[in-house]
Amino acid sequence: MKTTPIGLVTDSPCDLSADVIEKYAIEVVPAILVIEGREYVDGVDMTREQFYARLPGMRQPPSTAAPAPAEFAARYEKLLKGGCEHIISLHTAEKLTSIPNFARNAARDFEGRVTVLESGSLTLGTGFQVLAAAEAVNEGLGLDGALEAVRATRQRVRVAAALDTMDYLRRSGRVPAAITTIGGLLNIKPVVELREGAVRPISAARTTRQANEALFNFIASLGPLRRLSILHTNAESRARDFLNSLMQSQARSQIPREIGLTNVTSLIGTHVGPNGLGFAAVTE
Repeated sequence: MKTTPIGLVTDSPCDLSADVIEKYAIEVVPAILVIEGREYVDGVDMTREQFYARLPGMRQPPSTAAPAPAEFAARYEKLLKGGCEHIISLHTAEKLTSIPNFARNAARDFEGRVTVLESGSLTLGTGFQVLAAAEAVNEGLGLDGALEAVRATRQRVRVAAALDTMDYLRRSGRVPAAITTIGGLLNIKPVVELREGAVRPISAARTTRQANEALFNFIASLGPLRRLSILHTNAESRARDFLNSLMQSQARSQIPREIGLTNVTSLIGTHVGPNGLGFAAVTE
């Protein structure tokens, strides 16, 4: 691994691949899953596939927790002792989690050598901002260049999802008011967008096919895309079918050559349930 003057820290819900994390030496602080009173470290104590397989049979709705400030402090100390001059610590939207606040608490002990940012997004909506910073650092653009890359990407990032069921949102007690405005909670497959930590309804589908079509049309409406990943909650077959349809459509000319396929973090699956479909994109 190459030491750079700018270190990068994020959290596990960012959904960056292991290859990207290793390539850019990004420090990832895992969040916590709480299942029937027992804590599990995200991505360490239980795989995503194991989590989604267990989810329908759980007697109590699982919950999530932010890692302790000491977890962030350990990453900051490691990077600074390793030769970094400054750290960018970029995290999931603070409207959705306390992770950014815990990171800020940890950063106070490092005398201005850590800049903590929140992404206004989740999953690869956060991850693409971290990746933009990593690329800027790798190109030698320094702290200001990396921060500008994050700002520019945040303005252009789009995340949307088609939930397969309302059951898990209802069980979690986190049904956004925006979703309740698009119809009753029964037999609705809401298609929503997340912008700056807030949920915006796109449509209320009655069938999986209608939900896929709404999501497809939304991608097509965004114009040329610089980055794109198809997201799913343990619904790889649905995600691959959707991706194949996208590749064979007229929208193909507007999407990147390389498109990711991501089984999203269990911390999101906790609230939206299995079989969901979505995407994260960065517009040109």
